[in-house]
Amino acid sequence: MPHSGPRPNRLAREKSPYLLQHAFNPVDWVPWGEEAFARARAKDRPIFLSIGYATCHWCHVMERESFEDADVAALLNRDFVSIKVDREERPDIDGVYMTACQLMTGRGGWPLTIVMTPDKQPFFAGTYFPRGSVAGRVGMLDLLPRLASLWRERRADVEAAGASALAAIREVEVRGLSSGEGALDEETLRRGFRDLRARFDPHQGGFSRAPKFPAPHQLLFLLRWSDRTGDRRGVEMVEKTLVSMRRGGVFDHVGYGFHRYSTDARWLVPHFEKMLYDQALLAMAYTELWQVTGDPAHRTVAREIYEYVARDLTDAEGGFYSAEDADSEGREGAFYVWTRDEFDAVLSKALGENAAELARRAFRVEARGNFADEASGLRTGENILHAGETPAVIAAALGEDVGRVENRLEEARRVLFKKRARRERPLLDDKILTDWNGLMIAALARSGRAFADESLVAAAARAADFILERLRDGEGRLLHRYRDGESAIPAGAADHACLIWGLIELYGATFDPRWLRAARELLDPLLERFWDPERLGVFNVDAAQSDVPVRQKELYDGATPSANATTWYVLLRLGRLTGDLELLDRAEALRGALAGPVGGAPAAHTMSLVALDLALGPAREVVVTGDPGEPGTRRMLAALAGRYAPRTAVLFKPVGRRAEMPNETAVDPLAEIAPFTAPHGLLDGKATVYVCTGFACRRPTTDIREMMEQLA
Repeated sequence: MPHSGPRPNRLAREKSPYLLQHAFNPVDWVPWGEEAFARARAKDRPIFLSIGYATCHWCHVMERESFEDADVAALLNRDFVSIKVDREERPDIDGVYMTACQLMTGRGGWPLTIVMTPDKQPFFAGTYFPRGSVAGRVGMLDLLPRLASLWRERRADVEAAGASALAAIREVEVRGLSSGEGALDEETLRRGFRDLRARFDPHQGGFSRAPKFPAPHQLLFLLRWSDRTGDRRGVEMVEKTLVSMRRGGVFDHVGYGFHRYSTDARWLVPHFEKMLYDQALLAMAYTELWQVTGDPAHRTVAREIYEYVARDLTDAEGGFYSAEDADSEGREGAFYVWTRDEFDAVLSKALGENAAELARRAFRVEARGNFADEASGLRTGENILHAGETPAVIAAALGEDVGRVENRLEEARRVLFKKRARRERPLLDDKILTDWNGLMIAALARSGRAFADESLVAAAARAADFILERLRDGEGRLLHRYRDGESAIPAGAADHACLIWGLIELYGATFDPRWLRAARELLDPLLERFWDPERLGVFNVDAAQSDVPVRQKELYDGATPSANATTWYVLLRLGRLTGDLELLDRAEALRGALAGPVGGAPAAHTMSLVALDLALGPAREVVVTGDPGEPGTRRMLAALAGRYAPRTAVLFKPVGRRAEMPNETAVDPLAEIAPFTAPHGLLDGKATVYVCTGFACRRPTTDIREMMEQLA
């Protein structure tokens, strides 16, 4: 049946959930492309560029207030060519114009609003604008006529400002990297630790007051610092942060998974969207913290994250969706909050009044609520569930058994989950992105190996197969986005680097050489098409991506690790796993190129510090040879898997029964990828380990205790 509402604009033909959200706006939106720019040139109009993403709360607000408004739409349609961009589909476009906004205004964010010439030169930048001017903030109804007048009456000034803005963006890129010899050393790591320690909140964890963002790559670095130096303060900061986050409202205590960030200092009130990359990197951090401390509570949190991802963010073919929105029922957080009356009624009916009382104490449910409207600051009477009294405290107060209290609280959580599932759900952004999937593959594989959980490893392998098979163009080149049966958009440097990271972790979890081979094959186009031979480092996009006015290089870490830091890290990992000295030379060149930005602000480049920790060593390669079916081999590999050893690479050479089978090829499938492992054999017919440093190996041993002593 035909749509009975407003006529769709050109976005209706797109695949992005964000663009489709705007397909029935009265604004005559067009997607980014030559058609839009040709139209602007033909009509002699400036471009109104709006960039956001499907789960962005303030993007929704601006749409409701401005882009659904007939008066605002009339101004845009009369005087501008209006382009919508999904920043997650096109991070390269977003990167250029976010830099423009930061240079012009000193800040940035989404929705990102840019007005530019038909030649893509920005002359005005901002973020959220309401419909009408209010409280000192200019509104669209006042802003748009001023900009249109500026375009008509001061064209030379506008074009000069746009050219100047692009020149400034290019200058930022030129200054970013240099080919100087790297002064990045252990002192750089020390300064990174000191910077984070100075910013650390000792009461609530995290590295700011408010708002508080999860920055898992900072936590991964701090664990490595403590491992390197024996300084337990790094571990203590990580544990304080991750325990506080799990107890706070930034964690979904009913359905699991973490929200994007906390608006307050206590991790209580989140922006409620859930992003795939946060789940991946936080699960990795909790896994590593469990390896360091042995506290099973941290392993439990990682498993809870994976339960959420498997249930709500996993495609039927194995890939992982991008995010869930913050909004439903027209407001933020509606899916997640509870009034005390509803909370009590649901639990009392299902489990009895005593269960409701237990759950109120455990989840801190208050009669007047703890959730306030963001705009007015007034309490809504609703509660964000967060950790209150522990089961042990509740049990002691009531004179009950702790195990029984824990069981009843779990029953209560399940009842709340079933009730909540009947509410209107937030939008699911079901596009599948290669880089974010690479991070989740890495996390699942690492946790699966550490926890000896084959189901996690299988989920990682299934996703990797999906990306490698479905996200390719006709010539086999990697693509960035899959949705609704369509793979599209050339992959960037981050896509290649993050997927390589995931494949490396999959090899470590399975010792299947095909994952190592796939990682090595993906590294070739990363170095061939994205590497800058003059100033070094990798561009975000390759030279064929001609619709972006500036080829940028991502250096500092944002919500995800930067493309250059991740490339450095995987060069080191693959170089050591395969014995390829050329890759290690590239890694050393990148270390030198990053010396300026990383050395100038180490705490803003903590993924680079993770790579630097590996580069400085001591790094070890451990080669295990043995029959994969023998208990002794399995025990040896398990001992290595559970150990926190961030600078140790483990390879496995299967020998024994497999080698004696008829019709088996005599070629070692690992030898072509990692030739330095080829000479290793068994001692006395038992599983044997070789601990190597710099590809020189110590005396082989069949004893697990001796192996651990050599590693120590």
